[in-house]
This record gives sequence, C-alpha cells and structure tokens, in this order.
Amino acid sequence: MTFHWAAATDPGRVRGHNEDSLWPRPDGAGASGGEAEAPFLAMVADGMGGHVAGEVASRLAAEAALAAEGDPVQRVLTANAAVVRRALDQPRLAGMGTTMTLAVFSPDEVEMGHIGDSRAYLYRDGTLTQLTRDHSLMADMIASGELTPEQAAVHPFRSVITRALGMESHVVVDRVTRDLQPGDRVLLCTDGLTTMLADAEIAALLAGADASTAAAALIAAANDAGGYDNISVVVVDLPR
Repeated sequence: MTFHWAAATDPGRVRGHNEDSLWPRPDGAGASGGEAEAPFLAMVADGMGGHVAGEVASRLAAEAALAAEGDPVQRVLTANAAVVRRALDQPRLAGMGTTMTLAVFSPDEVEMGHIGDSRAYLYRDGTLTQLTRDHSLMADMIASGELTPEQAAVHPFRSVITRALGMESHVVVDRVTRDLQPGDRVLLCTDGLTTMLADAEIAALLAGADASTAAAALIAAANDAGGYDNISVVVVDLPR
C-alpha cells in the first residue's frame, strides 16, 4: 500500500513565529508532498507557553514521538515524558506544553494517539467526519449542553484546553482507531485551521484536488479568514 501525503505549515497573519510542529515536515514554503509505504506515521503538534517555550515543546514532543517505539498512544506518552523532563531541567521553560495528534496508517486502518485540540478528520465520499474529540473547555460545555457550537466559537475562553502534553507526568491520551477504504482522505490539523474555517469549508477544500493542492488551499483559506494562529495540516490519501 502506497499512501500519498502532503504537509504544510504557516505562522498565520498575527503571530510572530510558528509554534507548530508536524510530520512529515514540509520542504520550505508551500505544501510538500510525497509517497510512503505502510506503516506510515503522520502528526501535528501545537505548542504553547509563551516566548519560545511553545516552539520548544512541540518540536521536542515531535522528535520524541518519532524516535519512540510502541503504538501511537505509547509514542505520545513518551513525548509527554520528554517535555516534562526538559521543563524540569530548564526552569525558564516551566509551563510549556503542546497538543499532539499522531496517526499510524496501515493498509486498512488508522490508529491514533490524541491529546489537546488539534484534530483528525476523515473525508470519505464527500462527507467530512471528525475522528478526534477536542480536549477543551468549549467541547466540554457543548457536550453538557451549556453552550451551542455557535456560542462556543465566540466565547472568551474558546482557547482554553483541558489536556496537553507537558502539564504533568501522568496524562490521559485518547486512542482512536478507524477502518480505512480505498479513496479515503485523512486530515490532521492544528486549531489554527479549525478556528478559522467551518467543517463545511474544510470539506469543500478537500474535494476534487490532489493532496498538495488541498493542503495549500487550506492554509490559504485560513489566512484569508484572518490567520489568527499558526496553521498546520497533513493530508493523507489512500489510493483507489
């Protein structure tokens, strides 16, 4: 099984630097793409912590997850340990953290480890389905019926997340498994995309384009909508 992939990242129009990390890494500006055999690993991580701490957290977590052994959840847990250890060793980095959505693709399945509010989506036969659940205050309030999605989109606490790597030594990582079919497209993205574009807009940009074109279009659309945060996407296609 050969997967076709594309990856792109952009600081957006407001932030002075990019605190996202992703794998595969794009080659320069724009969207980079290629082919890979199973098992194929892809991930996005959105750092936080101020100054350079967010960038350090996401990069360190991505490097640790890539080098780790085990299933996706174990890789994410290894990344957490690396971020916690670095913060202890370098007090100026105390409080740094990062989201992570890490996927391992086999010919008929994707298995993920997920923490935070980055997301994974499945695009199949014109329908976009969110595979991960946001670990955020807004997601919790929507689930409890306290807010509607429309109210959450403009809530002053819409950026508050409830789980992340680096916050504590023991974290709960979601395991998500989904069967795959020929022609499926999977999108991994940071919230710099999903806070700018509605799911219907994302679905429209994923339709009818190759992976590199779709990845570049998603970045451009998020920037056109305001680009308030760093934006990172990985698009993975299964051949028909």
